Amino acid sequence: MNSNSSSSNSSSSSSSSSRSSSSSRSSSSSIVVVVVVVVVVVVVVVVVVVVVEVVEVVVVVVVVVVVLAVAVALVVVVVVVVVVVVVVVVVVVVVVEEVVVVVVVVVVVVVVVVVVVVVVVAAAVVVQYIAVVLVLVVVVVVVALEVVVVVVENSSSSSSSSSSSSSSSSSSSSSSSRSSSSRSSSSSSREVAVVLVVVVVAAAATTVLVVVVVIVVVVVVVVVVVVVVVVVVVVVVRRRTRIVEAVVEYEYVVFVLVVVVVVVVVVVVVVVVVVEVVRVVVVVVAVAVAVAVVVVVVVVVVVVVEVVVVVVVVAVAVEVVVAVAVAVVVVVVVVVVVVVVVVVVVEVVVVVVVVVVVVVVVIVVVVVVVVEVVVVVEVVVVVVSIENLYF
Repeated sequence: MNSNSSSSNSSSSSSSSSRSSSSSRSSSSSIVVVVVVVVVVVVVVVVVVVVVEVVEVVVVVVVVVVVLAVAVALVVVVVVVVVVVVVVVVVVVVVVEEVVVVVVVVVVVVVVVVVVVVVVVAAAVVVQYIAVVLVLVVVVVVVALEVVVVVVENSSSSSSSSSSSSSSSSSSSSSSSRSSSSRSSSSSSREVAVVLVVVVVAAAATTVLVVVVVIVVVVVVVVVVVVVVVVVVVVVVRRRTRIVEAVVEYEYVVFVLVVVVVVVVVVVVVVVVVVEVVRVVVVVVAVAVAVAVVVVVVVVVVVVVEVVVVVVVVAVAVEVVVAVAVAVVVVVVVVVVVVVVVVVVVEVVVVVVVVVVVVVVVIVVVVVVVVEVVVVVEVVVVVVSIENLYF
């Protein structure tokens, strides 16, 4: 009788020890799967982000070069149009007495164009950085979801393996958990790639729109300002010069217009390229830092849980991992969003200041041209007067 009880006690103790060893193996396998899935997701996401950003830089630079070539061709067309407009305006102003109305209308057009270009550039920069924030949020949320899914799957597999007495069923459930984790990881990586491609295409399209709008608006501003110059100069000298002499004098204005437009186009293109390169660097660094922080914290928590799991129940350890990982992801998202918002504000201010400075420089150059043209016309008037006096 005693021998039977002792044998039953020994068998129960051996079964409990086998249960604890299988539970320990299950928890270790779940920790390994968590680490592997997190590392795979991080590597895929970082590679996708870097490749997509590099492709965007190449696309933007190629588009900017093409737009520059189109802008130079546009300058030639603008010069021809300006010559015709100058002749027409000179004739109209000499014939018609209502010059003040023309000047007021042209000044209003200049102000409206300047306001439109500033608003368009600022809005485009804001849209680009909203895309950046979406990229960061998608990256961090995908990493967090992968961690949570893997932890939950391995927790359920470990509980099922603990309830079953067979070690073969435990290993098969662990392998099926690994395969399902790898499938979910690959599908999430594809989803991340699709989202990043869509966001980057939208950002590149916005950049192209900004380049085209800025160049066209600057050309329009220069043309309108030159028309104002012509009107003012004709008002000053219309009673003392003939129409043909006035038109000949304005060829100097047309030449300066060509130089100014080319310089402004080059400045705008350089500014856009520099802003794009800075934005790409900010995106890549922010994504790398966010993902690195998530990986480090998750790995540290997993290692700590692996030590604690010897004396703590596996379910409690899994809950701790999930809670800490979610908390860390939330903190990282908040920090990254704050950093990106600060960068957005700074870049909007810089772009607006650059655009305003470019427009002011154009207006100053045109004013200088006005003064020089007035001086030249006055000299011509004096020479013509002397010629008429003595001959």
